[in-house]
Parts: sequence; C-alpha cells; structure tokens
Amino acid sequence: MLNFHGITKIFKSDLLSQPFVALDDVSFDIPGGAMVGFLGANGAGKTTSIKIIMDFIRPDKGHVTFSKDLGEDKIKVFRNIGFLPERPYFYQNLTGMEFLFFMGALSELSRAHIQQEIKFWGPRFKIDHALKRELKTYSKGMLQRIGFLATILHGPELIILDEPLSGLDPIGRKELKDVIVEVHRKGKTVFFSSHIVPDIEEICDRVVFLKEGKLVYSGQVDTLLKSNEELEYIVKVKSENLFPLSTQIVKRENYPGNLVMLTVKENLRVHLLDELIKTKVDIVGLEQVRPSLEEIFYKTRSAHAQPQ
Repeated sequence: MLNFHGITKIFKSDLLSQPFVALDDVSFDIPGGAMVGFLGANGAGKTTSIKIIMDFIRPDKGHVTFSKDLGEDKIKVFRNIGFLPERPYFYQNLTGMEFLFFMGALSELSRAHIQQEIKFWGPRFKIDHALKRELKTYSKGMLQRIGFLATILHGPELIILDEPLSGLDPIGRKELKDVIVEVHRKGKTVFFSSHIVPDIEEICDRVVFLKEGKLVYSGQVDTLLKSNEELEYIVKVKSENLFPLSTQIVKRENYPGNLVMLTVKENLRVHLLDELIKTKVDIVGLEQVRPSLEEIFYKTRSAHAQPQ
C-alpha cells in the first residue's frame, strides 16, 4: 500500500543553530489491509513522517511510493487517502452536520451519499445526537469523533490518523478504538500514530517504532513481543509454609489464599519443578514471562537515553 524508503529530513532554523535531524534514513512498509501502529515518544519523528507521506513537506533524501491500488497518479492516490491531523482545524460556527456536508462537498460527494454515511457512522461515533449543535460547543473528544467521521466520508482505502486518541479519557479511547477496528474490518488499511503503547498493542497487527528519528523496529507486533521474551518462568504454587528452596529464585511473591508465585530462570525451571514435586507442594500453574509492548517500548527508551 505504501513504501517509506530511506527518508532523511533535516530542519535548519538559522545559521547559528545546529541542524536538527528529524528523520535519519528511515524505511518501512504499510501493507494493504493492515492495521499499523506508529509508535514513538513525542519528538520521535512520527508527525514529520506523516507530513512527508501526505506531501506537506519534502524529504532531503529518500522517497515515498504508493501502491497502484490507490491510484495511477498523485491526484487519484490522495483522493483515496483519509487523513486526520493531530490538531485539525474546525470552523467553530458551523454545526456538526454543516461541517460534514462541507467536507463531503470537498470530496465531490453527493448529498445523498453524505447523508447515508452520516446515518451509518454517526451512531457508531456516538456523535449523532450533537450534529445540530455548533462545533464551538463540542468537547475535545467530540471534535475527535466528528473529525474522524469526516476523514472516512469518501470511503478512502488508506486511513492515516495522527495521535487520534491523545487527550481522550479511557471511555473515549475505548469507543474510538472500537470504530477504528470496525473501519479496518471493512478492508481498509489503517496507519495511526500514538505514544499510548497499550492502545497499539490492543488493536494493531503491525508496528513501526521510531526512536529519536531512527527506525527501531518495523514488523509484526507478535514477532517483536516474541523476540523480547525473557527466558524466565513463573511457577504458581499453593503452600501454607513454603520453606527455603535450593533452586535460585529470581522473585517470590505471596498472595492471599496461600498462593505463592516463583519466578525462575529458564535453565532452572525443571530443577525447581522437581524440587517442588519431591516436597509435595501443590503446583497450580506454570507460565513463561512475556513482556508487554509497553515494557519493550520503555526498555528501549531507557537503553537509548542520553546522559544529562
């Protein structure tokens, strides 16, 4: 669907200041039909990358290519893209309905088509009750919803969202994620940036991970998680008085109901199980330690942190 190849972007503010390298030889793909999360801390280069994809700014090196599925030329390609910026501008004195008809007209949609899309998506975005109100009365969450609805009015094949969940409360994030998933299930390719890691882990099948303008990872979320698995296991036992063990334990946690969770290195797992069986301890569970995407994200940030 999209190839971001060898992109470097340098910003030069004036002669006396050092040039700022926003992107340093970054390459990644967005496959057709995928749900791709664009992950990175604030300032990692996510918005710069999206601006380059949208042709708002040009890279110093590299290029962006689009699949022919989006169109044979740039005009057709961008007609097939829906884009919601991080800070969209809204005409405050328009009602929600007027705004949607205005945005639909820009895409040369008929009034009947716009009405049909509003009727379908309005309840899903939970914005249908407010469409007769002026946008200046909308909360941030409501503006995010109507902005997203306007983004998909023309039925784009590729949907690009810049921090669509930022600033929303947990309920608002959950409701908007549900709509993102529904849009994706209709066969659309979705690419959205976020620094809220659990949101990406929850709904994305692929992730692009930037750190200080450099690509850290691009690929399947499951592959990233598996490559960062700790070779440790948690053994859950029930015991009123678990006496000291000869096996070296990484961590021991006690819970109500005489439940004890023992974390052990992979090479000592069998040794610990043998010891527990010989002492007739009730073993109730065994699981491998698997880090979350958030743990990997912060671990990577810490490993690359610059000394102050």
